[in-house]
Amino acid sequence: MSPQPRLTKNQDLVFRVLVDAETPLSAYMILDQVREFGIRAPLQVYRALDKLQSLGVVHRLESLNAFVACARADCQRHEMVAFAICDKCRHVSEFSDAQVKAYLDNWMVGAQFLANQTAIEIRGTCRACTR
Repeated sequence: MSPQPRLTKNQDLVFRVLVDAETPLSAYMILDQVREFGIRAPLQVYRALDKLQSLGVVHRLESLNAFVACARADCQRHEMVAFAICDKCRHVSEFSDAQVKAYLDNWMVGAQFLANQTAIEIRGTCRACTR
């Protein structure tokens, strides 16, 4: 997956680390992997992550204070995204569900609530770890 528009060198480095990662990474874990390419300060990583999030190609998992590359090419078109996070192996599955979105939209109308962002994180144990 290659994000558009063109990325700066730092943004591309951070994005590639997340694409290749098997589990969510904290900013400091990312920093450890990009130091050899000239990124030395946490602020450089956070700036790159902010831009990548605004482009819709990276997600921040609030409950883990970590980041993952978007798993779906059309992710930025979805207003609601959900993540199933395994507490044992840290695998993350990303999905969007029209029924859940419709339910939340109806609730927001009834509650007169205007959401800025909708992300659902479900924590538990994945199928592989329960075997």
